[in-house]
Amino acid sequence: MRAVATQRARRMNAPLGRVAVACEVMLLALLVNTTYIQAFRADRLAGDPRNRRGMIERFDGPRGDIVLRDETVIATSRRSGDRTYRYRRVYPRGPLYAPVTGYLSLYGSSGIEAAEDPALSGSDPEVRVRSLMDGIRSGATLKLTLDDRAQRAAYRALRATGRPGAVVAINPNTGAILAMASYPSYDPNLYATFDAAVLDAADRRLQRAPGRPLLNRAIQRTYPPGSAFKVVTTAAALSSERYGPATAVSAPAAFRLPGTRVRVRNSGGAACGDGHPSLAYAFKVSCNTPFAKIGLDLGQNALREQAEAFGFGAADLAVPMPVAMSVYPERMNRAQTAMSALGQFDTRATPLMIAMFSAAIAGNGELMRPYLVEEVRLADGTVIGNAQPSRYRRVLSADEADRLTAMMIAVTRPGGTGTAAAIPGIDVAAKTGTAENAASREDHAIFTGFAPADAPRVAVGVVVEHGGFGGEVAAPIARAVMRAVLPSPGRGERNGPGE
Repeated sequence: MRAVATQRARRMNAPLGRVAVACEVMLLALLVNTTYIQAFRADRLAGDPRNRRGMIERFDGPRGDIVLRDETVIATSRRSGDRTYRYRRVYPRGPLYAPVTGYLSLYGSSGIEAAEDPALSGSDPEVRVRSLMDGIRSGATLKLTLDDRAQRAAYRALRATGRPGAVVAINPNTGAILAMASYPSYDPNLYATFDAAVLDAADRRLQRAPGRPLLNRAIQRTYPPGSAFKVVTTAAALSSERYGPATAVSAPAAFRLPGTRVRVRNSGGAACGDGHPSLAYAFKVSCNTPFAKIGLDLGQNALREQAEAFGFGAADLAVPMPVAMSVYPERMNRAQTAMSALGQFDTRATPLMIAMFSAAIAGNGELMRPYLVEEVRLADGTVIGNAQPSRYRRVLSADEADRLTAMMIAVTRPGGTGTAAAIPGIDVAAKTGTAENAASREDHAIFTGFAPADAPRVAVGVVVEHGGFGGEVAAPIARAVMRAVLPSPGRGERNGPGE
């Protein structure tokens, strides 16, 4: 009987054993899948637009403020009165700062709101830990480098032209961005609604609006820099040691591009000076034929090396929003090389890069890395992050920068193309540009410059789409921005930008 019972127990235990093994396998699979989701798919699931819980959590507590260097608030959170979404984002300065702040909506974000989301939302580990320790649930406040006077001057001057464009102003000593204006702009408060239908309608309207107001032209769009690129060509010429400011250059009224029937002409179709002026004079009045010839003499490799020293071809630039890459073309023939030396053919630069032309010269040949965020601090005022200015590029030697500065000062003196940027009592160094636009017969107006030339505090880049002559349209905009930054009689001395 005992043997029969043993056999019966074995027959019963076999199925139970298989069930137990199956349970262990399923439990193990459950644990593995849970671990995989938590470790590798948590961020993806949290960001899934179908995940309503994530949207609710995003607006459940106050987000950190975005403020200017003078503590003016340009983005903040306020109680919404909505039971589901307790806080809504508010942008007190609307279109003026929209290209920088971007927006935060139910379905997405842009600008600083997107680039610095971990700090602003409080999801950054350091912000979260410090907030928990203090018992305050809130994101960190971001203090930007922007100067309100400079930003207002830039935006108003752009708006007055009635044409799309962008302005960037930089403190060449630190890299702090003092102004970043783009026109046309939009009101980011339109994206702060919790009504999905209203939000969708506003987004569709702005996406289709003429002038593409959602585009931050300062960093998201590239343009042919035109004669402003002669700063780069001249830097390459000086670095070659074959040219100096007093070197006589060949400057006929017209020059036929090698292998083509196309002729490059100077503005007005006249010869430059006596046909053999100095490099400094050709730069001052922005002659085309001598710079086309200099480009051929130096060759595309030397021009490309100099352009890359300024930051062309670099994909690592973020301010912290990513910046479109400025491009100097590859594998050109001689005709294309000549045109590239004039900032044409396929040469493309962002307005930020055009400001960086002058920032590098103003910095004695050293270009500082541009940045927008000066300080990160918690709700209780504790600072947990400060900007650390750093060198981005060594562009040219200090001696070469000094000689190029003298040439740029002459541009704003009588007889130069940039007199509209002159400021009484202050030496302004500049280069104007009128860039041919393949998509239209209307040229872009370009300007790059800095002031004061002997103790630089601000470098500016301006692009006005279809604006015409840079010396007539872009130069006055730059002057307005520089005057907003620099101290003037009756306003008193101000702290240096970015300090």
